[in-house]
Amino acid sequence: MRSLYYSLFTIIIISAGCRKDERISTDVNTKLTLSNTTLLFDTIFTSIGSTTRKIKVVNKNNEALNISEIKLSGGAASPFALNINGQNLSAKNNLILNGKDSLNIFVKVTINPDAKTTPFLIQDSIIISSNGNRQAVQLLAYGQNAVFINNGIINTNTTWNKNLPYIINGSVNIKSGTTLTIQPGAKIYFHKDAEMNIDGFLNASGSHAEPILFCSDRLETIYSNEPGQWKGIYISRTGGGMIKNATIKNASVGITSDSLSANSNPKLLVSNSIIKNMQVAAYVGNHSEFLAFNNLFYNCGNYLIYAIGGGNYNFKQNTFVGFNPDFPRKTAALTFSDYLNNKVYNKLQIELTNNIIWGSLNNELDIMKKTSAILQLNIFNNLIKTTNLTYNLNGNLINTDPLFVSPGLENYNVLVSSPVIKKGLDLSKDPYFNSYLNQDLNNKPRFFPSTIGCYEN
Repeated sequence: MRSLYYSLFTIIIISAGCRKDERISTDVNTKLTLSNTTLLFDTIFTSIGSTTRKIKVVNKNNEALNISEIKLSGGAASPFALNINGQNLSAKNNLILNGKDSLNIFVKVTINPDAKTTPFLIQDSIIISSNGNRQAVQLLAYGQNAVFINNGIINTNTTWNKNLPYIINGSVNIKSGTTLTIQPGAKIYFHKDAEMNIDGFLNASGSHAEPILFCSDRLETIYSNEPGQWKGIYISRTGGGMIKNATIKNASVGITSDSLSANSNPKLLVSNSIIKNMQVAAYVGNHSEFLAFNNLFYNCGNYLIYAIGGGNYNFKQNTFVGFNPDFPRKTAALTFSDYLNNKVYNKLQIELTNNIIWGSLNNELDIMKKTSAILQLNIFNNLIKTTNLTYNLNGNLINTDPLFVSPGLENYNVLVSSPVIKKGLDLSKDPYFNSYLNQDLNNKPRFFPSTIGCYEN
């Protein structure tokens, strides 16, 4: 059984020695200046360490000060641990800090699990004493228990719920013939370079009120939009998936799929979801099948959609935004090809209806036909940023700014003056309308002519 005690905070204190012959002040009015009096960590998963944080201690006085003691308030029994000048100690005495000099305190936290299902607060303080003055730095951290899966294999039908988050280390593999059902509100976190491999079926059906989350296990603010923290979701030749009301973010590739469906059901269907902040692409398909309705795709390194070797792609009422503040992207946000190599090419079927395809490049839609394979295109009522002027028919709008509310704040709703309002093709007879297309990403009812994109206005 895991210990219920907390193992917290490695603190490294780097201090300067007193310059020769520098006077050490004993004046009670001389104090140290602290950059922080409280250090609060974002929620930390039990058994997973945090990033390092820093406190700066400054002696603004002209004369040196003797820091008579640095200690944890809880002493040797404290859940915190100190590392002072490379030594693991619960206290350190008589450190000299020169006048106009400073030292840094680097703080890290690791929390051991207990039985709680909700986040819990742990705290202590560092006491710094000099010339009879007692100064304190409060140390606060929220811990969160979780279900830890280390290179896990799912070989029977399994359900994950929202009671505790799931932390994937290495990989989790859904075996052929097996379904993993993920319930609304569940949070799936991936440790560095972890991945989900689907040989069976993933049924991740969230709700607007309780979406499902797939992301990195680093919850600190500096990691909130950092791409490439985990590998992504991979759907094999025997696998399939249905994802609804979910957010997938901060991986290398959000979803990779490499084949068509083996039966009458779609290989992959994603609806009312957000896929963002990928290092390479939101979706990579190799002769695959992907149905996408009411989704928002944005901020990915090379592509939003990269689909090669032919396949079947049905995209309706999505917003694809190729703004890339963190990537020097040179490829169209949506790239399709019937070609994989000299020996592998297949029929390419693309249906694009009522989508916004926009971005920073002059051409954000690239459909490449390199072989004699059959190409079937149905492109209706989209707003497209493109150099291909032949798309300027069938109700499409080309090279017309959609007027997003605030791209810099990641708000891709459109203004009331947007040209996409009431320009959508009527999809009320679409076979997927009642299940996926009758409400937008904000859970608003969709009326026709609809607003093009994932948000109804």
